[in-house]
Amino acid sequence: MQQDGGVKDVVILGSTGSIGMQALDLVRANPDRFRVVGLTAGGSNPELFARQVEEFAPVVHGLGEEASIDAAAHECDVVLNGITGAVGLRPTLAALDAGRTLALANKESLVMGGPLVLDRAAPGQIVPVDSEHSALAQCLRSGADHEVRKLVLTASGGPFRGRSRGELAQVTPEQAMAHPTWDMGPVITINSATLVNKGLEVIEAHLLFGVPYDAIEVVVHPTSVVHSMVEFVDGSTLVQASPPTMLIPIALGLSWPDRVPDAAPAVDWSTAQTWQFDPLDDDAFPAVALAREAGRRGGTAPAVYNAANEVAVAAFREGRLSFTGIVDVVADVVSSHDVVSEQAIALDDVLGADGWAREAAAAAVAGNR
Repeated sequence: MQQDGGVKDVVILGSTGSIGMQALDLVRANPDRFRVVGLTAGGSNPELFARQVEEFAPVVHGLGEEASIDAAAHECDVVLNGITGAVGLRPTLAALDAGRTLALANKESLVMGGPLVLDRAAPGQIVPVDSEHSALAQCLRSGADHEVRKLVLTASGGPFRGRSRGELAQVTPEQAMAHPTWDMGPVITINSATLVNKGLEVIEAHLLFGVPYDAIEVVVHPTSVVHSMVEFVDGSTLVQASPPTMLIPIALGLSWPDRVPDAAPAVDWSTAQTWQFDPLDDDAFPAVALAREAGRRGGTAPAVYNAANEVAVAAFREGRLSFTGIVDVVADVVSSHDVVSEQAIALDDVLGADGWAREAAAAAVAGNR
């Protein structure tokens, strides 16, 4: 637990991924603030993980989902869940049940777990690490809940901003991986290209901040300097801005509510710059509208949206599905799902819906080649 002098004990889940590696960079740069007591990873890069364990000498460490569940409950000040995908749900629940502060970068666990996750969380126990939700949390410090009119999530538009749906049909996985402003893992990068990632973030924003879907807007901001905005009832809009980096939201997640000095470079105001904002093209990128539909249906529908997308993205990367087919498959699966309502939802329901959606998506992929 937190040591004299303010050192926080940290468990990092997904330490060999983009979020985990950047978190370890922050630990290296701030040994007076953070100490690693737990590390886990999925197992795709065991050599890197072995080097991390040797360097940081965590009390608990291991590869795989079960290791992450155990580590999430280990005694510490904050658990950073940087796992990608639905496999992050059970570690999220383990951290919450153990009473740990959860710095949450695994949006899928909140999206699919929904009310199940929120019911386990104490007020303030979840600190968002997505850059958009971290930005919203920072802006929301400036007003009371009843003063908020709208949350505005920014989207870079990905590598295919401005293209029509017809122009997207022949996109290759290599092209989808060429994100213009962010360096992320393959699944999140492709999700950003389809804007499924932004759809997940809309659901996440609704769950984290209790704002109705009608009061959550998405705008395209190509340079990703403005990470999100909050509009208040008096017409004022507050913006959180910094050059594209995850170091600031990760640092805030580990140290919330305090800031870490020099976590990342600030905007350079000595150079000329323009901040462009464009409306979202729902015809070319229907993923956000589909996410709103799933979110409004609630219950297990968001879990189905997420699981179907994971299967469709894998098929696209393997050349078995077109780029536009990703969201088509998700739409097919979501529309055919019988939702378990929020009032009756349990972990088995969420995991069952996840499994059903993966089977249904695999069948839909076969029919959408």
